[in-house]
Amino acid sequence: MSRAPVTVRVAEPEDARDLIEVWTEGAPEHPLDDVERRATEGLLITPQPSEAAGAIARIAADPAERLLVAQSDQRIVGAVHLRRSPVSPIQQAEAVHMSHLRVLPDHRRRGVATALLSAATAWAAEKDSTHVLATSPASTREAHRFLARLGFGQIAIVRAAPVNALRARFAGLAAGSRDTGRLIAQRRTLRRRRAQPLAGRNG
Repeated sequence: MSRAPVTVRVAEPEDARDLIEVWTEGAPEHPLDDVERRATEGLLITPQPSEAAGAIARIAADPAERLLVAQSDQRIVGAVHLRRSPVSPIQQAEAVHMSHLRVLPDHRRRGVATALLSAATAWAAEKDSTHVLATSPASTREAHRFLARLGFGQIAIVRAAPVNALRARFAGLAAGSRDTGRLIAQRRTLRRRRAQPLAGRNG
């Protein structure tokens, strides 16, 4: 039995419910440890269709972004988010940042991801971007091998942390720094006091 062809197009707000399914069902299947669970808190919440539709509309209105969906048998089976931005803060050359590549489990190894990345590459070339940068979950070896086969090399590691957790951590570091400063000042004062009687006797 031949496979149904895969087509790629730009996502529309009406695709919200289908994309929610792709995002949840197509997410990497691996257990999170305690560190990963705390780091991704709030990132993995399933949105309501109205929220997703609004987000899709925002992306569609931004010429620097594109959300692509892959269809097979008139069903959305995959998606990827693209965003153009400078290669670095001090360069004008742009790269296409590719993230959130998702494929429904029952449509993997059917050319869906390849079709999405091919479309992403075509958009990058159309916009004269010099590179495509791809991010994928750290523990999904299959995704890493797939990207490596296409010629992607690892150049960075992406980490996440909730803002509230970071603020609490930095507040603790600041308090510790103040305590250390007070301790140093107290030791200096004590040394000066000990040195004063000796100076008097020597005089």
